[in-house]
Amino acid sequence: MKREYFSSFKHDRRSQEPRTGHCIALVDARFLVWLAQQSAHGVAGEMVNRQALMSHLSQAMVQAGLEVDLVRVYWYTDRADGFFWDDQIVRWVQTHDVDGGASMLRTLGQDLAQLAQNQAVDHVLIATDDERFLSDIDAAQLRGLSVHVLADESARNMPQMMKSDPGWGRVLAQADRRVVISAQALTEMLQGKLPASLMALPHGATTAPAENLDEVRQVITEVITAWWDEEPEDLREDLRDALQVSRGVPQEVDRQLLLRMRQRLTRALSFNEKKLLREVLRNVVMGTGTASAGPLTQSVPADIDNGA
Repeated sequence: MKREYFSSFKHDRRSQEPRTGHCIALVDARFLVWLAQQSAHGVAGEMVNRQALMSHLSQAMVQAGLEVDLVRVYWYTDRADGFFWDDQIVRWVQTHDVDGGASMLRTLGQDLAQLAQNQAVDHVLIATDDERFLSDIDAAQLRGLSVHVLADESARNMPQMMKSDPGWGRVLAQADRRVVISAQALTEMLQGKLPASLMALPHGATTAPAENLDEVRQVITEVITAWWDEEPEDLREDLRDALQVSRGVPQEVDRQLLLRMRQRLTRALSFNEKKLLREVLRNVVMGTGTASAGPLTQSVPADIDNGA
């Protein structure tokens, strides 16, 4: 029977017609951490690294036959992770221990209702296992919104799911499509406790995850070196003169390099990455080599932030 079920599942998946349109994801952070912990065997993580969240969700939707444009993620949480990612909106809710998830239920439900009422998008991806959302999902679907639910590999066997976790099973059964995210993606997103140094960052500051700093530094160096090699000698001399008399980087140069980095990384640089870029630029222009591999939180003269 089990073999027949999986064979039928694969056949149904192949026969699904791909669907397109715009999509917004509503993600219960507490649930996604729990889901990741089920897959991340041996990894003790308490928070999700949201840097790759949108790409992982988009990939999972493609696998579900949803070739949609994921335009934004709403992240419902009671814990600050210190990051401010593009196209991700944080919704603050009460801790589950305080109100049993009522605040998250109310906030997410209101957002889903607004999206359906305003016909803002074609699809919504929800990441939660709270059975209390069933009526909200049903109401949104009756307004014409396609509502999909994120799940792990266990959702591939719905008969077993209905036995082992009937509440979540009913939520999954209500979905237009069940979007299965791989165990590998969940494991990659799971991270440990928030480091104390991150909690000490000024309000509004952003930083790159520590494990990516060396990689970002290398990319910055490659981009600046390639740009510098293209510059004519007269402009090189002008920039050297400008940097000798000022600690800041000329705005036109700063904007140009920030744009190149955005194109290279397909995202904007964080606050501290911008400071690193300007440090590497000064070293390349003045012929002192690339930036040292010291911590990004050390004091670096603040230049004008052009917001690229």
